Amino acid sequence: LINPYVFMFEEITASSLIKVDVQGNKLDDAPYDINRAGFTIHSAVHAARADAICVLHLHSVNGVAVSAQEAGVLPLSQHSIFVLSSLAYHDYEGVALVDDEKPRLVRDLGDRRFLMLRNHGLLTVGRSVAEAFVAMYFFETSCRMQVKAMSGGLPLRHIAQPIIDGAQTQWEQVTRGSGGGLAWPALLRRLARTNPGHDA
Repeated sequence: LINPYVFMFEEITASSLIKVDVQGNKLDDAPYDINRAGFTIHSAVHAARADAICVLHLHSVNGVAVSAQEAGVLPLSQHSIFVLSSLAYHDYEGVALVDDEKPRLVRDLGDRRFLMLRNHGLLTVGRSVAEAFVAMYFFETSCRMQVKAMSGGLPLRHIAQPIIDGAQTQWEQVTRGSGGGLAWPALLRRLARTNPGHDA
């Protein structure tokens, strides 16, 4: 499933998603086109990773800002340690319209859950929509906090590497082994309150 190219995120509902095959051919009678660049990126990850049930990719302002910084994500917040414990980078090659980029994107992602597309945006991989979404929340929040912290112009205090090295174990403890599933029901309740009909 992929979003229709002509819709803003706030307009997308469950029924507006377009079902496509691994070549990007539409499998339903949706009247809308898909974003070819988006399909190139998503399909590469889905084809290479059996655990990639959901792949999210955003061009958020803070995410793109940090992706343009040479140092990338810095260990500045509790959110960032979970990102840094499973983060990879992929250099910008232009708009992803050709399949030639797929092998390099897959190679750079490897077995990681977070991918920063340099000068481009953020990508997360999950075994469920919940897992990919919560990962993206942590990724985007890390970038937002980094931009805010750097804007103060004062020296920044970095979290020590041994803490980052233990972040995956801490993540399992904090989420009780359920990954994004712990927060997902609450997020769906909020979505139902703020955007009735999203599941239509």
